[in-house]
Amino acid sequence: MNEKMETGERTHEINSITLWGSFVNFLLLALKFVIGILGHSSALVADAIHSFSDFITDFIVLIFVNIGRKPQDGCHDYGHGKFETFATFLIGVILLSVGGMLMYNGVHSVVDVLTKGESLPSPGTWAFVVAVISIVLKEIMYHLTMKVARKVNSQALVANAWHHRSDAFSSIGTAVGIGGAILIGNKWTILDPIAAAVVSIFIIKEAVELLASSVGELTEKSLPEDIENEIISIVRAVDGVVEPHHLRTRRIGNRFAIEVHIRMDGEMTLNKAHGIASQAEDQLKARFGEDTHVAIHMEPIKINGAYKEE
Repeated sequence: MNEKMETGERTHEINSITLWGSFVNFLLLALKFVIGILGHSSALVADAIHSFSDFITDFIVLIFVNIGRKPQDGCHDYGHGKFETFATFLIGVILLSVGGMLMYNGVHSVVDVLTKGESLPSPGTWAFVVAVISIVLKEIMYHLTMKVARKVNSQALVANAWHHRSDAFSSIGTAVGIGGAILIGNKWTILDPIAAAVVSIFIIKEAVELLASSVGELTEKSLPEDIENEIISIVRAVDGVVEPHHLRTRRIGNRFAIEVHIRMDGEMTLNKAHGIASQAEDQLKARFGEDTHVAIHMEPIKINGAYKEE
């Protein structure tokens, strides 16, 4: 896990890259729509609709990440971190819808051309230029957004980065179809829907992975086994701790929640036992971040399978 940063700094970085993304999305949305109509390119108009979905997801990230940064209150004892997870879920649903739409339209167009002999419209050169511009800008936004997402450990931002790339993928399909029609001839406009259908498979795959991750967190899925093993090792390494067990873990937005039982010498004072438990808590927070929720239950060591009587 990346080293934690201050909540305000994290939110600022997320807001900043998302606002840049929304500016690029609005620019491409307007450009694709106007050139698509003037250049007689239905593919570019459809691509404009995809850019519009990107524009919407930018606002989803901005709204839910800022809600997620709120501290715990009387109604949310564990904070608001899962609002960010919910944003990831919404973006996954949008991505899945966009991928499904691209798949349906692409396959439908190919079938019509092959079975009904229908011809697809031949777009203008400017439509191809705009599609290429879209590929470049959206791929740049993917890399910039993913870089920040890894730095601040935000699944919502990872989802939004992939939405940028899905727009780049759909623009590749558009550019291939338009370029094929211009360079090879009108009969090759079928390349557009074929490429779009292939690209949609990658979009759907990423959407399913994002949905699986967010649903797992929303349904209290445990942390990965390697992280749980590391937690046990950290707790066991604290002097005085014996047999850490009954470990329970989950994610709350970008932070972890850890609950564990530990056994210690039943003859030691409560002050000393509390000090040992606090040391284990400090070690876990040093590794996974100060915002980590840690709950440690203390028990005396069992002798012959039973607790020692006074």
